[in-house]
Amino acid sequence: MVEGHSAVDSAVLAMLELLSGTAQPHEYDTAITHAVTQGADPAVLHHAKRVALDVAEQLTRHRHREADFTALVDTAREFTIATDVDTLLKMITRRTRLLLGVDMAYISLPDGDSIHIRTADGHTSVLSVGLRLPGAGGVGNEVLLNAAPFWTADYLNDPRIHHSPAIDEVVEAEGLRTVMAVPLFSRNTPFGALYAASRTVRRFTTDEVSLMSSLGDLAGVAIERAQLQEHSDDVITRLREHQTTADTAAATIREFTATHARMLELVIDGADLTTVLTEAHHHLGGSLRLTTTDSRILVSIGELPDDDPDALTAAMITAHTGRTPTRAPDGLWTMPLHAGNRHLGALLLRPDHEPGEHERGLIQVAAHAATTYLLLDNHADASDDRLRDELLDDLLAQPQRPPHQILKRALRMGIDLTNPHTVVLVRPEGDALGKVSIWASAYSHRRGGMKTLHHDRVVLLIPGDDADTAARAVHDSVSASVREPTTVAASNPVTDAAAILPAHHEATRCLTTMTALGMAGRASSTAQLGFLGILLSDHHDVDGFVHATIGPVLDYDRLRDTELTRTLEAYFAESGSPTHAAKKLHVHANTVARRLERITELLGPDWQHPTQALEVQLALRLNRVRAPDDQPA
Repeated sequence: MVEGHSAVDSAVLAMLELLSGTAQPHEYDTAITHAVTQGADPAVLHHAKRVALDVAEQLTRHRHREADFTALVDTAREFTIATDVDTLLKMITRRTRLLLGVDMAYISLPDGDSIHIRTADGHTSVLSVGLRLPGAGGVGNEVLLNAAPFWTADYLNDPRIHHSPAIDEVVEAEGLRTVMAVPLFSRNTPFGALYAASRTVRRFTTDEVSLMSSLGDLAGVAIERAQLQEHSDDVITRLREHQTTADTAAATIREFTATHARMLELVIDGADLTTVLTEAHHHLGGSLRLTTTDSRILVSIGELPDDDPDALTAAMITAHTGRTPTRAPDGLWTMPLHAGNRHLGALLLRPDHEPGEHERGLIQVAAHAATTYLLLDNHADASDDRLRDELLDDLLAQPQRPPHQILKRALRMGIDLTNPHTVVLVRPEGDALGKVSIWASAYSHRRGGMKTLHHDRVVLLIPGDDADTAARAVHDSVSASVREPTTVAASNPVTDAAAILPAHHEATRCLTTMTALGMAGRASSTAQLGFLGILLSDHHDVDGFVHATIGPVLDYDRLRDTELTRTLEAYFAESGSPTHAAKKLHVHANTVARRLERITELLGPDWQHPTQALEVQLALRLNRVRAPDDQPA
């Protein structure tokens, strides 16, 4: 019996030695077998084995908990190092994936009715950063609703989950089976979820769920701290920027004031315009030019290529809107010169670098100094364009000035009013009269004409004998420069100073008729309006209208003694039926058909279209009414 006890004691001691190491279960069986051969009780030994294995399991769990605790401490230490939220989120998902030994880990944050994947770690194909999924459904929804961990060993087949087709599609595409999520808290309120997922079926232990929850708690605190840190850093950065901006602004204001005073002092002291603008160029650099509204160069400093007049006019119009320096796509800055409602020109600058607020302020100062100089020097009042505009005002005045005085004034300016001129009205359909006025100054100068403002429109007097061409050219130019709807109406050309005022009335009636006809935003003339032009024109040129409309047919009948005109009248009288027209004329239908073919050759293929057909019928009626009683029409 003593030997049995001795054998048992030896076996238990051997098991304790095995327990102190990392022995496998079969090693305990070996010790039991040896002790039984020494006379030990097998039941006692197997009981001792179970106790030893239980102790070994508890020790293993304690070691795992200790390792998890150590990992949590290390993780918390890493989380404190991260200074921005994005880096922290990547760190959280990577730590989660490694600690739990899963295929992927990711974080989702709610955004309205959806959630978006903020960061992910592990190999993913569909579940990428920035992916948005429905907020209702899935493991994340369960976590946010209950503020507690939730896991499933087989996501797609778990009936506890409120499944969303969109989320299920992503889970299936990724091949995920096991998914666990824990809430991320901020002040006891969940604001997101941390996920761990595997592509195989796996049952998480209580210790793993606890570890995941601890990770979620640490992550929530760390994210909140990082967000507060980012906010504090942003506030500090903005305060520093505001301080720097305030210091810079104070220095800029001092320099701005000194430069402004210096330039005005130069103007008052009688310095020439080049000296004044050289002072501005000293601070602005680059190339600088001062031009009038008609693109004449007054001052040029540095190399500045000649600009397209239309492009310059468009730039001046754009700058006029805000009366501030405006940058063109090619880098040219434009600042208009204003004196009340008068537009004196523009200051152009192509700087070496993009001007800041300070330099843009200096551009305005330079433009104001140049405007002051021009007004003091009386250049603006003595300009040839201004004298031309005043002449047009006198031509449109009532009662009219003596014609011989007007003609002399015009000749002194190089204008011969006995040559054909057309009155063109330009009416902006919006609040763009100032822009149109700037455009008109440049356009009238280039065309050698005159311009003035009259109520809500600009009046132009343009050399030329083609009103339609003049109207279209004006409309194309003003539309390209102003880029707003404008209506253009032109009178018939006149060759007498006394006829300009009636022509203005004629153009006004044309503009009114265009408005009534819904032609706002287009260009036309009294001649282009066809028979309406007869009603609008002061001269009622009926012969001109008839000849322009059916003259070739009338001439053909007169020279060849044919009846094309009579055939036309019968054709329209019978509602465009050649057969009925033939009966009316007592001729064969083929004869009418041949005559109509000849008429098409004479009038063109469009004479039966509704618009031209109406004018042809009116011309036929006028021709018949005005024919003598003893002479066929």
